[in-house]
Amino acid sequence: MMIKIGLDAMGGDFAPKEAVLGAYAAIEKFEDIEVILYGVENEIRQFMSDEHPRIKVIHCEDVIAMDVKDPALAIRRQKNSSLVRACKDAKEKNIDAVVSAGATGALIAAGTLVVKRLKEVDRPALAPIMPTIKKNQFTVLCDAGATSEAKPQYLYQNAKIASIYVQEVLHVNNPRVGLLNIGTEEGKGTELQKEAYQLMVADSNLNFIGNVESKSMISGEVDVIVADGYSGNIALKATEGTASSIFKLLKAELMSSTIGKIGGLLLKGVFNGIKERMDASSVGGAILLGVSAPVIKAHGSSDHIALMNAIRQARETVKKDVILKISQALSQENQS
Repeated sequence: MMIKIGLDAMGGDFAPKEAVLGAYAAIEKFEDIEVILYGVENEIRQFMSDEHPRIKVIHCEDVIAMDVKDPALAIRRQKNSSLVRACKDAKEKNIDAVVSAGATGALIAAGTLVVKRLKEVDRPALAPIMPTIKKNQFTVLCDAGATSEAKPQYLYQNAKIASIYVQEVLHVNNPRVGLLNIGTEEGKGTELQKEAYQLMVADSNLNFIGNVESKSMISGEVDVIVADGYSGNIALKATEGTASSIFKLLKAELMSSTIGKIGGLLLKGVFNGIKERMDASSVGGAILLGVSAPVIKAHGSSDHIALMNAIRQARETVKKDVILKISQALSQENQS
């Protein structure tokens, strides 16, 4: 089966060039995909080296800005934008998945309002894949910003749908689930966390290990960290900011003296290896779980390699029927 992946070619800081290059990289790597580029056709074709039977262009006259102030309003008004057109085709099953490096708020709005949520899901959740200090091990944070005002049931569903995703796409059997909290002891947190804790601990199908603190996000001790969108987004940005600051601090210190510069040259390979291992874009983007087709949010600064990895992630999600499995799992729970 040929998998059709829609790529918002106008989304991201380096669009459309990196999107086009990412599409070519993806079709060279995977023989079972087609990439449909949505965007301003004459701008896209400037970066197409040649015609390829598995790359198509769909002209869209409009582009949703990266700094859009009201994403939901933009989605309703800019119906001929690259992101909305791609999401509409996903809803109508003309394509199997959507990838975009555009504005996060716009992608969440388009996924929810255009692609539409699964009827079994109360609220969609944004689930980025985070690298950890353990080699080839990752943690999925769910939710990282889609739903800021959560209910205990939403967090419980986040645990279930993220577990299915981790099992199918990251190939982790019986993924360990932790609830983001201010302490590890049972009874910590607000009523939201306390009630969500009880729902998770009562489900024998979940490998729930209890509360975890934000330091667990890169420790590798869990495979899924469940959070409300508000707390999850803060924790994610704090973690990303800390990692970035440490690298900048190391560079500044090494460049401040001759000995440091020599040491930096000797350790360059080590630092590059650490940087590569901690690069989240190497494993893809953040998936919007709970909608009726895979919608992947790549980082705004994604280059063509990062976008190729996001396409790979979308391909794997389609091949493993993750959306159907989420729907079936929650449907069975509702019937029991």
